[in-house]
Amino acid sequence: MPNANDDTSSALSQAQQRAVSELLRVAPVADDLARRFQEAGFSLALVGGSVRDALLGRLGNDLDFTTDARPEDVLKIVRPWADAVWDVGIAFGTVGAQKQARVGDADRSFQIEVTTYRSEAYDRTSRKPEVSYGDSIEDDLARRDFTVNAMAVALPEKRFIDPHGGLEDLAARMLRTPGTPEESFSDDPLRMMRAARFAAQLDFDVAPEVVTAMKEMAGRIEIISAERVRDELNKLILSAHPRKGLSLLVDTGIADRVLPELPALRLESDEHHRHKDVYDHTLIVLEQAMALEENGPDLTLRLAALLHDIGKPRTRRFEKDGRVSFHHHEVVGAKMTKKRMTALKYSNELVKDVSRLVELHLRFHGYGTSGWTDSAVRRYVRDAGPLLDRLHKLTRSDCTTRNKRKAAALSRAYDGLEKRIAQLQEQEELDAIRPDLDGNQIMEILGIKPGPAVGHAYKHMLELRLENGPMEHDAAVAALKEWWAEQG
Repeated sequence: MPNANDDTSSALSQAQQRAVSELLRVAPVADDLARRFQEAGFSLALVGGSVRDALLGRLGNDLDFTTDARPEDVLKIVRPWADAVWDVGIAFGTVGAQKQARVGDADRSFQIEVTTYRSEAYDRTSRKPEVSYGDSIEDDLARRDFTVNAMAVALPEKRFIDPHGGLEDLAARMLRTPGTPEESFSDDPLRMMRAARFAAQLDFDVAPEVVTAMKEMAGRIEIISAERVRDELNKLILSAHPRKGLSLLVDTGIADRVLPELPALRLESDEHHRHKDVYDHTLIVLEQAMALEENGPDLTLRLAALLHDIGKPRTRRFEKDGRVSFHHHEVVGAKMTKKRMTALKYSNELVKDVSRLVELHLRFHGYGTSGWTDSAVRRYVRDAGPLLDRLHKLTRSDCTTRNKRKAAALSRAYDGLEKRIAQLQEQEELDAIRPDLDGNQIMEILGIKPGPAVGHAYKHMLELRLENGPMEHDAAVAALKEWWAEQG
């Protein structure tokens, strides 16, 4: 029976074999670039996430390099070689480039970043790091966030550099910091969120001393800009295991500072436990929504699943019969969603879409018992608009009951609703519901000029369309004239 050391050695050996295979795959572009740096008198090494991913057998076409060359020297080397170069990150020592290269039988497009050895740290009040350049790759690796990201491969000789035991931590699937976590998080407090993000992306555990530091230093996250927090949160939510990262943010108190609506869902159950743990329910809904994704991770759907019940704490009421109610929590939740996402600097379009899904997520309930008229189905489709497919997924994901009979009944009911939507769409082109008369026709029939009256008439005709379905032209004209006569 092999012992733990044997298992670790085996994992290391497999990781090294994968790394060699991955590095050979990108060798044409990496070695070519390294030789150019060498000829100019500088060093170049593949570094950080690229080495980590090579060891995990998941290296893509995004390659990160580090060098002792200063940014202006990097530009001189890279510009004649690359297909495109950008210097938006040059203030932080980073030059970006794109390079087409033949790898095997295919042409690949590589996104490349070359960063000068550096060190960076925040002061107590700053939102931006102060950057200074270094001359040693060992010092550069020491400033990195986690040991699994503090490995390098010197090129073109492919010498492995691992001063902080990153390979062992990678084999153990553990996130540790090169120095003390307190020093690391003081340098850049966003690294606390990166710990949660990498745990979610890689399905790694976070070392106990790192978790402790996150709890003690959670307040430091408040100096980080909303945009950087949002970007880390997105990467976490779009990962393969978001529950793992979100739970870490909640347990360490960081979520209280960046997404307080999430930990607020941990409602104290009433003594009879007559309502679900909303926090756990939310994470289940997120995972069930992920299972319904068809074309890769969907940020809109995942955010809606995560935020769909955030209105519950504010609307919770203990009724006289012992039940717990959350009346209108979807309306309150939609407003809270808009406020939080706006604070995190999300785009107006994404804020609008996610808030709308939160507002609509309860609309379906009641369909299974009483059914809906064709008018109600039309309004459901009209109100969802282009979000209808996501609303289907969110509504289905929101069923987390352990009662198999109830779950099956809800699923059948929603199957029935989707079938009716499909039938009406085929008959009536529901996706583009419009009145049977447009604005120009309304003005011509009523003999009026552009103004508020046209809008009122248009709205009335739209209501008739939703209520009754398509009308023949003559019937629509008669209905419009009848309405107009009633207006006096």
